[in-house]
Amino acid sequence: MRAATALSVLVLGAGAIGHAMLTGLDTGISRVDPFRDMKNRPEGGHGMNLLLVGTDGRERITPEQKKKFRLGGAPCHCTDTIMLVHISRDSRRASVVSLPRDSYAEIPAYTDRATGQKRPARPVKLNAAYAEGGPSLTVRTVEHMTKVKIDHYLEVDFTSFMKTVDAVGGVRICTSQPMSDRYTGLNLPAGSHELNGGQALQYVRSRHVDIASDLGRMQRQQRFVASLIERATSSGMLLNPVRFRKVATTMLGSVRADEGFGTEEMLALGRAMRGFSAASSEFTSVPIGSMGTVKGVGSAVKWDPAKSQRLFRMIREDRPLAPARARKARATLVDVSPQQIRVQVYNGTGEDGLGRRVDGALRATGFNTTRTPLNGDSPEVERTFISYDPRWDRSARTLATALRGCEIRAVKGQGRTLRVTAGADYRGVTPVRAQDAHQGEFGAVTGDEVTCP
Repeated sequence: MRAATALSVLVLGAGAIGHAMLTGLDTGISRVDPFRDMKNRPEGGHGMNLLLVGTDGRERITPEQKKKFRLGGAPCHCTDTIMLVHISRDSRRASVVSLPRDSYAEIPAYTDRATGQKRPARPVKLNAAYAEGGPSLTVRTVEHMTKVKIDHYLEVDFTSFMKTVDAVGGVRICTSQPMSDRYTGLNLPAGSHELNGGQALQYVRSRHVDIASDLGRMQRQQRFVASLIERATSSGMLLNPVRFRKVATTMLGSVRADEGFGTEEMLALGRAMRGFSAASSEFTSVPIGSMGTVKGVGSAVKWDPAKSQRLFRMIREDRPLAPARARKARATLVDVSPQQIRVQVYNGTGEDGLGRRVDGALRATGFNTTRTPLNGDSPEVERTFISYDPRWDRSARTLATALRGCEIRAVKGQGRTLRVTAGADYRGVTPVRAQDAHQGEFGAVTGDEVTCP
């Protein structure tokens, strides 16, 4: 009983100290009122929903930082990043949904606060809502599109982003291929990297790394958030009131938030995340239906109506997005998700059933096989080989990693389906995975799947 009493005193004392150290912390936050005069809002669900917005504000960037991290140019005063963050009611899961900034959106009618002029509802790109009506119109537009009630609003600019990363001691990012973007100055060889605030900003801003453009950038932003969660939860920061206050002071001193996001909410979030790990978070993007040019809007992406409705209904119902799956053996990191690679298997030997075994092994590690292996042109193949169209060379390299020691042969005009001819040297398939694996209905992944091994 003495031990239990002493423990209770320590817990209560630690809680009191933590509360005292954080009391008044919210006085440094710049406040906005994104919910003022809002009517006909969606019904609240279970858990907490936070709209995280990243703007291109660079007014507080030093000339040295602008030059070093290529942050020059005029800002558009719009949102570069829009994420809907859902904290489950039991505080054991964080679901992060990226909303493409170029999403086709219909902003509701509103009154311009600067001029008092009433503006009608009309189609725009989602990031234009902030440029026209600030946080309030952004929240209204997101609620209108998702039918998810936003509880809190948090706005981060370039300065607060860099300061936050530096305050937690940087983030660790891994990439299977070299990444270079001459617009942001990003230049990362393949491998593991510790990024400071400025380098992390280059990483999340880069959109000319590959042909995926903004969609690829959203995936990198999700990897960054997962890595940030991993660093914050694995370093003991959330259990150390002194360090937590230091990081929170740094971050909140340069962000904008709604009036309701104060000390109590920060303490609740801190308590909720004490049991967190990267695996406690899950990430996805709104399912895309089509891309193209929309009259009066420009190049935009349209959400898949049915899938996006199901996604946001699951958010409202506080249900996990990433499918439950058993922990897999550590796999080799590759550039392209096996789920995206179509494979036709051929048996190049006289061994009965070899084609079926190869097809099954490739399918087990995630490749999209035809499930109907065929016999090759010759039953005398000694060495397994892959034939592929040069336009899908990245997919061929991924498949070759799974079939170690195989030969690869380029065949122009073959199309996107890769062909594997199993030879007498076949000895099995090496498990592989990509950083941006698309799994489940919404392609949701948990944070531990996209952080460094």
